[in-house]
Amino acid sequence: QVQLEESGGGLVQAGGSLRLSCAASGRAFSSYAMGWFRQAPGQEREFVAVITWSGGSTVFADSVKGRFTISRDNAKNTVYLQMNSLEPEDTAVYYCAAGRRPQRQGSVYDYWGQGTQVTVSS
Repeated sequence: QVQLEESGGGLVQAGGSLRLSCAASGRAFSSYAMGWFRQAPGQEREFVAVITWSGGSTVFADSVKGRFTISRDNAKNTVYLQMNSLEPEDTAVYYCAAGRRPQRQGSVYDYWGQGTQVTVSS
């Protein structure tokens, strides 16, 4: 069992930056791939980024590639999403998720956090 808690969301102007954190409790955090997803009002949840259990490989959605980075610190049971050059279109609730495979599909993830709101003003 893994519990996930996101933090770091907030209100930022377009062009600004935020760093989201996802703290995990429970065993075997380092054995999970960790993903970030987001959901804007009235829209479906969408994949943002994923990192393998070792941190050796990452994948990003085209919409955030070159602006967002994902990293993890297995010693701290934490995964991060650094978001730069934020755009109003990035406004959403951001969720982290833990799964056995680094997939884009949210359905394969076993554990989810409650989410943190990111609002980007123009």
